[in-house]
Amino acid sequence: MKKYFLPFIFLAGVVPALLLFSSCHPKNEEIITKKIQYDVNIKSSHPDYDWWIQNLVGPQREKLVETILQGAISGKFKVYDYFYQPLSIQAVTRILTDTVAVKVREPMPPYAMKDTLIIRHIEVKDIRRLRFMESWRINPKTMQFTKTVKGIAPVARRVDAEGNVRWQPLFWIFPDPKTVKKLQSTR
Repeated sequence: MKKYFLPFIFLAGVVPALLLFSSCHPKNEEIITKKIQYDVNIKSSHPDYDWWIQNLVGPQREKLVETILQGAISGKFKVYDYFYQPLSIQAVTRILTDTVAVKVREPMPPYAMKDTLIIRHIEVKDIRRLRFMESWRINPKTMQFTKTVKGIAPVARRVDAEGNVRWQPLFWIFPDPKTVKKLQSTR
């Protein structure tokens, strides 16, 4: 009887476990897209919306943005431009500084126009969107989606001297170095 006990345990325990795990395997999933890019508002400009619509609560939003910015500035994360080329810490620092040249009229006679440089530093509060690059898969039987973040880019809200709002993507961070290699090879 003992010689049949171990094979029975194996068949009764291990085989069902393997079947269970194999049913969750990505083979049941179909690729929807290998690459999709979109922006997500993380600070809502609509006070009438529920708090969770296009919004992250202040402390969580600030912590996430600080993690991204500090990781980029310190060199903890490899940072890339929009052509997927590496950026130095100095380049990141320059990106986070917005210099605008404007003409300003002097308040006293003869009211001459002067060229003036306004230097603004992009701060945590300026990052109101995140741009995601993802791949999507779906299990058509269960409609279960699997989204894998391939890259993330902070997007700053900028206002120029005339009051025009523009959205400035700053840089990319790719968690998996293989993603960057693939993107660079397709350029």
